[in-house]
Amino acid sequence: MSKLVLVLNANFEPINTCTLPRAMGLLLTDKATLIANGRGEIHTAHKSFPRPSVIRLRQMIRRPRPQVKLCRREILRRDNFTCQYCGRRTGNLTIDHIIPRHLGGGHTWNNVVTACSACNHAKGGHLLSETNMHLLRPPSQPPLTALYIFERFLPQNQEWEAFLLGW
Repeated sequence: MSKLVLVLNANFEPINTCTLPRAMGLLLTDKATLIANGRGEIHTAHKSFPRPSVIRLRQMIRRPRPQVKLCRREILRRDNFTCQYCGRRTGNLTIDHIIPRHLGGGHTWNNVVTACSACNHAKGGHLLSETNMHLLRPPSQPPLTALYIFERFLPQNQEWEAFLLGW
């Protein structure tokens, strides 16, 4: 697998990631500049190029603010892969609606949490007040910071952290 490259907007705001071939294309067509090279060089028959880790676009790109999608993977990530009722970290977590859908609860960030199968079964289709169960912390939408959005790439790309802080 090709390592990913962090793409910064002209104002140094992190906007995306791209593959190494795409980043090299942007650099060679002069649409981007190299900001960080922590990965050595790429050798061709006649020339050597620095292997980019972070690039910056020359032109400012206007785009909508990124949103964190409400999906199973992001709910598990927000709740730190922990049951929100008993605090257990297990491999078979489920998604539970705090106010069950059949009672009018929606599928929103504020109404879904991770639960182990035992707690989810114990709660069933009831309200928390009916089951005498309590949440470890109230659910909310994850932060829309660049650090949260690109956090999953940080273990392999520590040099990105300086560009993600503060956005």
